[in-house]
Amino acid sequence: MLAEVVRETGASAGYVYLLPPGGRVLRLTLLCGDTPKLVAPWSRVPLADPVPVADAVRERRLVWVGSHEEMARSYPRSALVLPYSFAAAAAPIITDATVWGGLVLRWPASHPPRMPQWERDAVHFCCHRLGLLLRRAAAAGDPVLPGPEPRVVPPLRPRAPGPVEKTAAADFAERLPGGSCALDQDGRITFITTTAADLLGADVPGLLGARLWTELPWLAEPMVEDHFRAVVFSHEPRSFTALRPPDRWLSFHLYADASGISVRITPAAHIPTALASDVPEVPRPASPGAPGGALGLYHLLHLAAMLSEAAGVQDVVDMVADQLLPAFDAQGLILFVTEAGRLRVIGHRGYDAEVVARFDGTPLDAAPSPTTRALRDGVPSFFSSPEEAEPLYPGISRMSGKAAWAFLPLIASGRPVGCCALSHDRPHRFDQEERAALTATAGLVAQALDRAHLYDAKHDLAHGLQAALLPQALPPVPGLEVAARYLPAAHGVDVGGDFYDLIRLDEATAAAAIGDVQGHNVNAAALMGQVRTAVHATAGAPPGEVLARTNRLLTDLDTGLFTSCLYAHLDLDGHRALLASAGHLPPLLRHPGGHTEALDLPPGLLLGIDPAADYPTTEVALPPGAVLVLFTDGLVEAPGVDLGEAVAGLADRLARAGGRSMDAVAEILVEPARQAASRSDDIALLLIHPCGSGR
Repeated sequence: MLAEVVRETGASAGYVYLLPPGGRVLRLTLLCGDTPKLVAPWSRVPLADPVPVADAVRERRLVWVGSHEEMARSYPRSALVLPYSFAAAAAPIITDATVWGGLVLRWPASHPPRMPQWERDAVHFCCHRLGLLLRRAAAAGDPVLPGPEPRVVPPLRPRAPGPVEKTAAADFAERLPGGSCALDQDGRITFITTTAADLLGADVPGLLGARLWTELPWLAEPMVEDHFRAVVFSHEPRSFTALRPPDRWLSFHLYADASGISVRITPAAHIPTALASDVPEVPRPASPGAPGGALGLYHLLHLAAMLSEAAGVQDVVDMVADQLLPAFDAQGLILFVTEAGRLRVIGHRGYDAEVVARFDGTPLDAAPSPTTRALRDGVPSFFSSPEEAEPLYPGISRMSGKAAWAFLPLIASGRPVGCCALSHDRPHRFDQEERAALTATAGLVAQALDRAHLYDAKHDLAHGLQAALLPQALPPVPGLEVAARYLPAAHGVDVGGDFYDLIRLDEATAAAAIGDVQGHNVNAAALMGQVRTAVHATAGAPPGEVLARTNRLLTDLDTGLFTSCLYAHLDLDGHRALLASAGHLPPLLRHPGGHTEALDLPPGLLLGIDPAADYPTTEVALPPGAVLVLFTDGLVEAPGVDLGEAVAGLADRLARAGGRSMDAVAEILVEPARQAASRSDDIALLLIHPCGSGR
């Protein structure tokens, strides 16, 4: 299906991201027209990231980026690490209220700046089909989940040439003047003519399967690999000239499509004067320890940009693991922090849990280890082989299962905050360039980790405050079955202003309230506490009077914040509810027979605006077996979703919940919100069910 939409739309490449249930990170699962290595920086995309696919999934809309200039304006971080011309579209894969992931297509730079309607239709149709397949698999108990590595789907070819045609094509290429070779999407040579090999000064068998910039030292410059990346992403022809030592200039012309790159190699017509003046007599060999060539440099650039926006500690751990390992072609990573005089592992890749457990909790004053020494001295240490490490740290190779290590102290504001241990499965020489790059990267990681610890501390404090301001438990009321839920916003550290309450007045009456204070900060939380206190103080009075008194208090406080509130007086003997609203969403009522509706209440003015505001009271029947549902707007509001349709969907879920317990019904009502791709607002929910017994 992915290959079909790539061919149908003329795209260069396509990618399918999946969002695991309850997850907050999109995982690249399928790709066509690219290789996992080339798109490794985007194999995991947090929903909060400012990238097209995250925006598309989070906001449930198609995102179109028609040029590199538009990418730079809308997504500067992506434009920084992808300085190439291309067009791209991202769309969500959804069915009903379930978000399964996202689809991304990339077009050559020659694509028109505006996306035609037929391409939009093709993208939406593909997303619809993918959503149905994913929903069907999940319903059958066999959900499609992201694997450890994305699966590569080969692009569809118009036809497959036969053996005779293949031989004729090779002969055709051999007869052409100059040399020709073909590269796959990973840059490896899949075909090369004899003339091309002669021009490069190598033999055909030695070049097949190799990359030009790794096999030939005189091409081992980041510029050469960057030309390759540019033509892969833009599909625009690209040319460059290089000097084959001692004095032969060659011209390289690159042409790409979804299947790979064709390269023409010819003797340069003349020596470029500007280049010749800078050419040393002896060519400088490539630095074998440089961080992964151009691709490695882009990994580090991407990591630096991501770390500047990292929030919590886990974000930093995931970013470092995703970018640092491919950048330095490493296979193992452990991130340590210091905590209460011990080393604590906060994240790892490439190690079994049993191996990590040996290092977790190591006292800082234990027998010297490369990690504790790096923290103590503040100096990184590098071991290129077990023979180098074993004399100082006997058993390190056996315990870790690795053969080369870099231990990098993480220093922030002059103090050690942790250590990053990077390792290789085979011996690996760390030259001066790579050591410098690793040391500099460790500094970025340390600063990001220090900020992340502060973020997490604020997050825990904020949500602890939120929990303290909400009821710890609902009071038992004879004849009522109740349930409540509170879900904080998925992003950010600020406390919200959503609240709910149940107040027992006497044996036959109770009061319920729900509301939402404007804003997400400490002021909103403090005002929420004052609103709850005011409602408690006046509970038992007619609902309109309760809201009027609370409103006068808020206008006297003059906080500049407004509050919506719904108050219900519950008469259990009279089987009725008296309700008044201050600009709050109307509640849902499920009648004993199952019919469910949104009650029509006069909305009233928000609290805190006009001290003379009036709040009419509405009476509704509330017989045994009915269910009254009070909720805040976070439960039904979402980008691109009509509010009326969302409320109707909530009513439908309530109607279909049947005779379950209120706790079970509450879970049914909030489940879509728990699974939502993003949640920018708090959610409060209160269910009230007169059961006609208990008094």
